[in-house]
Amino acid sequence: PAVRTEIHLLTLLFLFVFAQAASALDDGDGSANNCTQYNPLNNPYFGDTHVHTTLSADAYLVGTETTPQQAYEFAKGTQLGLHPFDQFGAPTRFVQIDRPLDFTVITDHAEYFGEQTICLNPSHPEYNNGRCVVFRLRNFASSFVWIGQITRPQDQVERFSFCGMDGTVCTNEAPSFWQQIQNAANQYYDRSADCTFTTFVGFEWTASPTRFNPPVFERINLHRNVVFRNSLVPSLPTSYFDAPYPEQLYDALDSGCVDATFQDGSCDAMIIPHNSNLSQGVTFENVNQFGLPYDQQEADRRQQYENLIEVFQHKGASECDPNAHDPLCDFELIPGEVFIGAPADPAGTVREALKKGLTTRGVLGTNPQKFGMIGSTDTHLGAPGLVEEREGYPGNASVLPGEGVTDITPYNAGGLAVVWAPQNSRAALFDAMRRREVYGTSGPRHIVRFFGGYDIPTDICSQPNLVQVAYNTGVPMGSDLPADNPAMASPRFMVSAMKDPGTPSFPGNDLQRIQIIKGWTDATGVAHEQVYEVAGDPNNDAGVDLNTCATTGAGFNQLCQYWEDPNFDPAQDAFYYARVIENPSCRWNQHQCNNLTVPLDCEDPEELSPVLAACCDQNVAKTVQERSWTSPIWYNAPMPPGC
Repeated sequence: PAVRTEIHLLTLLFLFVFAQAASALDDGDGSANNCTQYNPLNNPYFGDTHVHTTLSADAYLVGTETTPQQAYEFAKGTQLGLHPFDQFGAPTRFVQIDRPLDFTVITDHAEYFGEQTICLNPSHPEYNNGRCVVFRLRNFASSFVWIGQITRPQDQVERFSFCGMDGTVCTNEAPSFWQQIQNAANQYYDRSADCTFTTFVGFEWTASPTRFNPPVFERINLHRNVVFRNSLVPSLPTSYFDAPYPEQLYDALDSGCVDATFQDGSCDAMIIPHNSNLSQGVTFENVNQFGLPYDQQEADRRQQYENLIEVFQHKGASECDPNAHDPLCDFELIPGEVFIGAPADPAGTVREALKKGLTTRGVLGTNPQKFGMIGSTDTHLGAPGLVEEREGYPGNASVLPGEGVTDITPYNAGGLAVVWAPQNSRAALFDAMRRREVYGTSGPRHIVRFFGGYDIPTDICSQPNLVQVAYNTGVPMGSDLPADNPAMASPRFMVSAMKDPGTPSFPGNDLQRIQIIKGWTDATGVAHEQVYEVAGDPNNDAGVDLNTCATTGAGFNQLCQYWEDPNFDPAQDAFYYARVIENPSCRWNQHQCNNLTVPLDCEDPEELSPVLAACCDQNVAKTVQERSWTSPIWYNAPMPPGC
């Protein structure tokens, strides 16, 4: 009886701790998810934090009719019809993801919510103004006129004249779209104990200022997605027209969210920059809107909001510079000339930003570039998670009628965000993103763990409870190594990865290897980097039969490795992140080329359509090595006295 009583008491204690942990994950708006699948060691949740529907002006202009509700249905596994539409208004193409997502964020562009509402409302007095007439044509001229408005320099930003001198004609109409976004998010958020699907209210702040950098005009992508923790959000999203500089976006979130008073709870938000590869390095400039260098307070404020970055999406990878003596940096790159009118600046890569953060810490004592890494799609079809590289991939935006293929190279199929959280609720996912326990993939659903510490056992990969041991002896991806290291021991790491199992129709590909990338600053404050091969086999002779897309060569279902930094210097700031690499497989365009229904004559490629020309062009990538990137783990060296 005494034993049974002790067991009973332990059971009650466990249930109490479980209940306390679950209640601590209250969404912050008076609601909470007490999920039945609560796991204190965290589960991997796959999602897309970058999705555009017909409420985004550029998506509407290329023919997208998908509503936020339909986008959420698609994320849950429902088939979606796409443009072009036939004479009866029915879609002519259909897509469906092979597995539902766990979470999704609709991030429509905030810049034209009011303008679109006006231009699509025949009863509005401005319905027939010239800009609206052009908008409804949905052609190249429409895109040129409307997208051009957000490419004005930051000191010359203004709305269309039909919005009035103070813009209120348009801002008064903006709540219509904003409410639709909120309603859809709250409608599709599973608040039951099943916790099958989580949504977040969000928007995109879309700054693309043009500047003259002789001899060319460059369009600088400074785009940022804003994600709110719960249903308590500002009365309107903040657009580039309202806040031309990132610091002004922070101000707006301070006043409209974080510092605002809400009757039912509190508001919180995070900002996720994307396409830094197309920003010419401006995304990572540590200067304010007045052109002055950040002080410590400004650096801290940036880190408060921007602690994640989108390292991969359909407009390219942003990880690293292909000229950095790292051959795997040459992956899904978009030439700057394609999108911004100038060669891309290596300073826009995430790895350079992480190194810059170390050097900034050496000056300010704060690291404003402490980014966790995720992937997403940036779909403009309202199709979150549509990342499968296979025949029938419809692209992410424009349509080439009659060929069923879009976004011809160099655009890719986009990636996914993966969050390690105890349960699938807004609060749990948001908190995990805030602490950066996340990673990004280029599409596959790899399961990746990465821990660092000073006491991780060398045999951790052979231990049956390795995740529990890793949490007990180290910290997960996105964290700082413990400050308490009296022996100044070299940090130890455990990294593990499992291949995407795929589905019976589309099985996943084998893994090839895992690397750990280290960045550090030397005694003079100069930043360096090094890539370490830690698991798998980079020379496994894996390949692809381009005629059939069948893969060849050996690979791994899973990999796990203990690794210790052989060149650790306790006086040097450092970061470490893991990169998981698959064996080669066919890129989406090769699947398309192999399944063309028209004869392929490459004798005169100039006479071919873009699709067929790409099939003939040997400079177009035919294969891809899919991958995942973990958030870094940082080592912060002791600051000198007086700093």
